[in-house]
Amino acid sequence: MPIAIKMPALSPTMEEGTLSKWLVSVGDTISAGDIMAEIETDKATMEFEAVDEGTLAHIAVEEGTEGVAVGTIIATLAEEGEDVANVQPAGAAESPAPAVSEEKDTAPAAAPAPTPTPSPAPAPAAPAASGDRIIASPLAKRIAADKGLDLSTIKGSGPRGRIVKADVEGAQPGAASAPAASAVEKELAPSVPPKAAEAQDFGIPHDVEKLSGMRKTIARRLTESKQQVPHIYLTVDCRLDALLKLRGELNAALEPQGIKLSVNDMLIKALAKSLEQVPACNVQFAGDQMLKFSRADISVAVSIPNGLITPIVTDAGSKAMSKISAEMKDLAARAKDGKLAPEEYQGGTASLSNMGMFGIKQFEAVINPPQGMIMAVGAGEKRPYVIDDSLQIASVMSATGSFDHRAIDGADGAQLMKAFRELVEAPLGLVA
Repeated sequence: MPIAIKMPALSPTMEEGTLSKWLVSVGDTISAGDIMAEIETDKATMEFEAVDEGTLAHIAVEEGTEGVAVGTIIATLAEEGEDVANVQPAGAAESPAPAVSEEKDTAPAAAPAPTPTPSPAPAPAAPAASGDRIIASPLAKRIAADKGLDLSTIKGSGPRGRIVKADVEGAQPGAASAPAASAVEKELAPSVPPKAAEAQDFGIPHDVEKLSGMRKTIARRLTESKQQVPHIYLTVDCRLDALLKLRGELNAALEPQGIKLSVNDMLIKALAKSLEQVPACNVQFAGDQMLKFSRADISVAVSIPNGLITPIVTDAGSKAMSKISAEMKDLAARAKDGKLAPEEYQGGTASLSNMGMFGIKQFEAVINPPQGMIMAVGAGEKRPYVIDDSLQIASVMSATGSFDHRAIDGADGAQLMKAFRELVEAPLGLVA
């Protein structure tokens, strides 16, 4: 009996993916554990392993196909002893078409009649629509609404037939003024998004780039975060001189082992230790309950060609900074190659985003749901700084914590920022 190979769910949040590449061909013998294809999820490109054995008889989804829903049949295997040439695609075998046909034959002729009858009813609601979106400037739409003009009856003189002010100023209202006003209201309604290719069409040459699965996920999740999570922002300035001095000493000692600590490695440890000291911030809001974590798993923002991903340093508070450094180098390299496993970027109890290498002085990061906070770190720079009641020059870094105010009170967030600053300014606590 043919075996259906379906689009797998390679992560808990995956709903669809791109079948990037087939690594097998029709006629190939497949064993359990063989790599059959590369599939691009919303975060990474992953290898798909076979769980059944047989001969590949049919490929239903060609490589490069985007938006393949989880559970969709992508190929068919013939079992041992079956003739590949006679194997029907698994999807065709599961088609419910014959059953529907029999029901129609046995049912009275009048029975299906009520189904199509309601469909013509909405037709009058679309009086003079051409089927395409009317392209008009906001001013032209406003003038048309005031004059009761039907924009579908006006020929535009702007780029790509766009209706502009001059086109509507001399036009006279027609007989169907009421439907025209309704059409204009629909054009002006913010709830109806324009077509992507026409969103900002002012006659300016441009390219249209299709969004990747990762970019769609980033857009959706960050929009949800800003809409649903009440952010509170707290900023502290941290003097870096002691941390930079300790980093230099540690790197000199670790050089024979080929290890070189970055400032970011030390900040990962500082954030994890801060969360251990202030456990009220190592939490997640979960509806009518709160999740309180006993260890700090730090998600670290890494920029990759298609967007952003946050590989996780698990239990960072208990790890030596040399181990954190080695893990981050490995995670970042595999993140840029799209080779992270789901458990390496999904989860985490808090996040760290460092844009200091770009010269950014300070910024406020968006919380990565369902986490309760994210630390945004800016560049360390020479600034006037009061030391022992005298104005001196010091290396100073601004750090801003974004906190989910449903889960973390301002006072608790302030305690975390205080603990973070103290660890940065007295960094021997990081090696204790």
